[in-house]
Amino acid sequence: MVLRNLLRRLVLIVALGSVSLAGVGCATDAAVIDQANQMHAGLEPAVITDPQLAGYIQAIGGRIIATAREMNRQNYGPSAHREEDSQWMYSSEMQFHFVNSKTLNAFTTGGEHMYIYTELFEQCQTEDELAAVMAHEYGHVYGRHIHKAMNRQYIVLGSAAAMGLAGYAAGGDKHGEEYGAAFAGAAVLVGNIIGMGYTRKDEAQADQLGFDFYVRAGWDPAHFGDFFQSLIDKGMDTTPEMLSDHPPLRDRVAAARERARQLPPASRNWRRPNVATPQQFAELKRRAIEVGQYMPDDKSLEKAQELLQALPRSCLTPVVQPDQQEAQQQIIDELRQMEQKQRQAEQEARRGSKGGS
Repeated sequence: MVLRNLLRRLVLIVALGSVSLAGVGCATDAAVIDQANQMHAGLEPAVITDPQLAGYIQAIGGRIIATAREMNRQNYGPSAHREEDSQWMYSSEMQFHFVNSKTLNAFTTGGEHMYIYTELFEQCQTEDELAAVMAHEYGHVYGRHIHKAMNRQYIVLGSAAAMGLAGYAAGGDKHGEEYGAAFAGAAVLVGNIIGMGYTRKDEAQADQLGFDFYVRAGWDPAHFGDFFQSLIDKGMDTTPEMLSDHPPLRDRVAAARERARQLPPASRNWRRPNVATPQQFAELKRRAIEVGQYMPDDKSLEKAQELLQALPRSCLTPVVQPDQQEAQQQIIDELRQMEQKQRQAEQEARRGSKGGS
């Protein structure tokens, strides 16, 4: 009975949480897209809908996606790319979004949505830097890296059940159910968020795929690693390699330079003008700041910002940042509160049922 109640509460917690888990099994495109859409519903209040900004980021994304479509016709990419029909990756449903956030990050949930935080946009010095980050994020989609992350999430369910049982034992007869549900819920949520991060191999492969899309789409190969170099210059590459499951930024910059050096002479013919001139790029950055200041500061936006902070930043900074940890803890606390309210509602319902009989 106890285990059944615990698992029932575990399912409830997942249903109430901001992030959902797919069913047990091997992650499919449909499962990844569904999870990405559910995640987008939570992030959407922070998405910038200004036509000028939205049109600009989608114009860059469109060049990347069109290039990837053509390269796919040439059977380019890892074997994981060919595990299912990839045509959805080149459809008009694929969207790049600016999201209003002071967090330095870019992220994709693996489906039809890829996000560039406005803090990152503001720190980009050129369109080349922005396009490189966007191509890298699309590389995660093309390589189906979130599929592997989702498969890791399935393990979380087993871990959550174990955590729930441990919590029940710690709480004893008086608080066992409460502790068990709270421990299990925390395990699911943290595992779900952290499990969406990427491995060292994923990041290196996304850099390779992103570089090829970026160059073939017409941006300057010499500048692919510029944004990563700017992070190094700001002291954001200090974690010892043996303590990180992501490639050091310095290695990623060196790899980008080596790839540029090895390009054939014909690659000069791939160059195209940037979508925006340097002056237009600077004006768009100013517009993003202005638009962000006037976005409504309501509860929905507050929740979206909380989720944006909690998401992994492995694409840029492999170290877990303090504000990321705080955001994850806040979500855990809110999750426990929701579970407690649900438990109280169930108790009141049972008392009402007894009184009626």
